[in-house]
Amino acid sequence: MEASQMKKKSSIIKLTLIGVALAIGIVLSVCSFRIPFSFYNYNSFASSIKLGLDLKGGIYAVYDAESAGVDNFDSKLEGTQKRLQDLLVSKGYSEAVVTIEGKSRLRVEVPDVDTPSAIFELIGKPAELEFVLDNTDEVVITGDDVKNAEGGYDSQAGSAVVALELTSEGGKKFGKATSANIGKTMSIYIVTDGVREEKPISTATIQDAITNGRAQITMGGQDTQAAKDLASQIMSGTFDVKLSLKESSTVSPTLGEKALFLGIIAGAVGLFLVMLFLILRYRMFGVIASIALLIYTVLMLFFLAVFPWVQLTLPGIAGIILSLGMAVDGNIVIYERIRDEYRDGKSILASMHAGFKHATVAIFDSNITTIIAAIVLIIFGSGSVSGFGVTLLIGIILSLFTSLLVTRGLCKWFTNLNSTNAKLYGLKRRDGFVETDENDVEEITENDEAVVPATNSEGAQI
Repeated sequence: MEASQMKKKSSIIKLTLIGVALAIGIVLSVCSFRIPFSFYNYNSFASSIKLGLDLKGGIYAVYDAESAGVDNFDSKLEGTQKRLQDLLVSKGYSEAVVTIEGKSRLRVEVPDVDTPSAIFELIGKPAELEFVLDNTDEVVITGDDVKNAEGGYDSQAGSAVVALELTSEGGKKFGKATSANIGKTMSIYIVTDGVREEKPISTATIQDAITNGRAQITMGGQDTQAAKDLASQIMSGTFDVKLSLKESSTVSPTLGEKALFLGIIAGAVGLFLVMLFLILRYRMFGVIASIALLIYTVLMLFFLAVFPWVQLTLPGIAGIILSLGMAVDGNIVIYERIRDEYRDGKSILASMHAGFKHATVAIFDSNITTIIAAIVLIIFGSGSVSGFGVTLLIGIILSLFTSLLVTRGLCKWFTNLNSTNAKLYGLKRRDGFVETDENDVEEITENDEAVVPATNSEGAQI
């Protein structure tokens, strides 16, 4: 008796803490406010999610590609399209779309941009690059010889750095020049319309002969962001064709100004109706599923807000809805299993234990295949297709977590409060079933699965 009372007390405390945490999570998810006695304004998870062109609009720019004197122009234009797309994605604009218009134009669309000038600084002046020896003014390599550039922090150097990967031909030229000029300086210049800018974007001292095609620029006292900006400048000068900006403008949301608001209302109504159905169908188990869905919603909003590569579009919302449906489906599979076990003679606790055990494999199988599909969309898709895959992957992982862990914990704590009232959980025996004496009802522990002796309609034990 004392053990039972201790379980009830512990479950009440745990459920109260979860209720408080959930209430705080809902407030943080949807409410923005100024923190008292400070100058800090808190922005809710929902308001911090980056939105796509179809929901919030953004900017677009059209570039002309110079084809005169360029061999294999079509393939080089496609290469420039891919490099420009990769450059934007690497800067956090995961929903940016770069398309080829006509025979010699590139159209760039970037959604949810607070500072359009930052985009135009990044891609608005794609030009040639020259790596120049300062002592001889000799051009060692150009942007065509750079395969990749990445900014970051090197713990060994104790400084922000830019790592360069050169082409095979560029590596040979760079190795020859650095071998003969150790201790001299090399600068990187932007060249626009054949004219080199007076001020270099970077100057570094040659420390060693670099013959493996991989160089590293140490940024001195500058931070990691400065290294990333320099890497972006270098990459913008490595396009296969020369680009010139022809037009640019802002883009209004293609779904209308009220699309997002109406979408939120529709989502809230849909979630309410799903929760209502679960409660009517499964009683207390439905309440548990509704709590788990609210936890899922809070976590989903949080991860959509904090992950930098998430940019929400209409396909992304579809991914969220699909994963939410799978979270609901997971709960239904579990509860139907519990109903089957109770119908055949087990106690409430034993039915719950067996229901989770038997449902886990089915839930894992269905979700793992969807996770694989989402990963394929992320890897091989682009733009909105990749965005759909990202939100679907996040949602499926969260649905697994809430269905198999959160729901299980909540069921355990709720049944600790009442494990004998079958009507409370919407459970009933099969037709013709005869109950045994209450003393025959066994109770399970966390590691045991006990089965109540079941009887047929004639009273014989099964």
